[in-house]
Amino acid sequence: MSQAPRTSPDPLAPRSAPARLLHAMGAPVLEVLTHIGGMVGLLLDTLAVVLKAVGKERVRLGWSAAVSQLIRVGLRSIGIVSLVSGCIGFILAFQLSPPLDEFGQKELVANIVSVAVLRELGPLIAAIVLTGFAGASIAAEIGTMVVSEEVEALEAMALSPVRFLVVPRVIASVLAMLVLAVLADLVAIGMSAIVSITILDIPWATYKQNTLDQAKLVDFLTGVGKGGVFGLLIGLIACGNGLKVVGGAAGVGKATTGTVVQSVVAVILADLVFTAIFYALKLV
Repeated sequence: MSQAPRTSPDPLAPRSAPARLLHAMGAPVLEVLTHIGGMVGLLLDTLAVVLKAVGKERVRLGWSAAVSQLIRVGLRSIGIVSLVSGCIGFILAFQLSPPLDEFGQKELVANIVSVAVLRELGPLIAAIVLTGFAGASIAAEIGTMVVSEEVEALEAMALSPVRFLVVPRVIASVLAMLVLAVLADLVAIGMSAIVSITILDIPWATYKQNTLDQAKLVDFLTGVGKGGVFGLLIGLIACGNGLKVVGGAAGVGKATTGTVVQSVVAVILADLVFTAIFYALKLV
C-alpha cells in the first residue's frame, strides 16, 4: 500500500516555546496596530473634508445632517446622563462625609466633589453614556448601510462616504459631548449640594463658598476639553467600525459590540494621557 507523502515542516515556524508564544501574540498585536492606523487615516480624511469646507465656499460641510445627528444622539442622552450624574453626586456626598467628619472637616465634601466632578467624573460619565447611545447607534446604522450596499452606491456616484456619513456624525458626537459634559458637571454638583444641605447639615453658604474657593476655571475648561476629545474618539471609532462591516447582520452586531468596548477603552486611555499631561503642566 502506498503511504501518503509526508509534509515537510515549515522552516519559518518557531520551534522554541518563547518563540511560539511571540508568534501567537504577533497576529493580535498586528491587528490592533492595523485598526489604530485605520482610525488615524479616517481622522485625517475627516479633517481634510472639514478644512476643504472651511477654505472653499463651494464645498458644503453638511451642517443640516450634523444637526440632525446631534438631535438624534445628543437629546436622547440627556436623561440618562442626568440620572447617572445625579446618582454619582449623591453617592460621593454620602461616601465622603463619614471619613471627613472624623477630622471635623465635613464641610470639605464640597471641595472634593467639585474637583472630582469637574476634572474627571463629569466628562467620563457623559462619554460612557454617549458610547452606548451614539456609538452603538452610529456603528449599527453605517454597518447596515454597508450591508445593503448603500455605501457602494455613494462611491459609484463619486460621492465620498467620509463627507456624507462620517463628518456629520463626528461633528455631532463632539458637540454632544461638550454639552453633556457641562450637564453632567452641573447635575452631579447640584445633587451633592442638595444632599449635603438637607441631610448632612452643611450650611448652604459654606458649601457654596467652599465650592467657589476650590473649583477653578481651569478645572472646568480641562474637563470640557477632554469631553470634546472623548466625543471625537467615540465618533471616529463608531464610524470606522461601521464602514468595515462584513458578513451581514452578524457583522453589524460585531461592529456594534466592538464599538462600545473600544470606545470605553479609548476614553479611559485618553483620560489617563490627559491626566499625566495636566499633572506635568501643574494644571491639577
